[in-house]
Amino acid sequence: MDKNAGSGPKSEEKREKMKRTLLKDWKTRLSYFLHNSSTPGKPKTSKKSKQQTFIKPSPEEALLWSEAFDELLASKYGLAAFRAFLKSEFCEENIEFWLACEDFKKTKSPQKLSSKARKIYTDFIEKEAPKEINIDFQTKTLIAQNIQEATSGCFTTAQKRVYSLMENNSYPRFLESEFYQDLCKRSQITTDPHTT
Repeated sequence: MDKNAGSGPKSEEKREKMKRTLLKDWKTRLSYFLHNSSTPGKPKTSKKSKQQTFIKPSPEEALLWSEAFDELLASKYGLAAFRAFLKSEFCEENIEFWLACEDFKKTKSPQKLSSKARKIYTDFIEKEAPKEINIDFQTKTLIAQNIQEATSGCFTTAQKRVYSLMENNSYPRFLESEFYQDLCKRSQITTDPHTT
């Protein structure tokens, strides 16, 4: 018999406590990702723009994330929340790879393109990489060939596969998560800026 299966007041109290703990953990992770989500290599901006980073979305904005995966990724708060969710599922390497590819595609200098390509390959693609993503052998082989003469399209196939994996697997689970549901149903969120 399951001791937690009871419907008494103590069992309900335990569930509520677990729920609060889970939400607190999510908020802590989200705060961490929001605080550290600036683009790698770019200096932090002024305090004013930093404060904007932490403004919670309205329930309406959060609901927009359910309309399309791109809506979620386009929102700084949404992206940070999704990263925290993936971290809780032990698959944050997918979003990290996708973000690294987005940054890589913006690189203009051939020298930087080549060094970034090698870094992405060693971090995410090669066998036993520290953040190895789950892609097929043919794609890995193609990437290994492509980075010999790096172009902005080196990782396009792998990035599309990882995007599809997140969109079809992780994204629906994120939308069902208690944290996301909580964001959508809040009737009142304080968005007043702090005055000094």
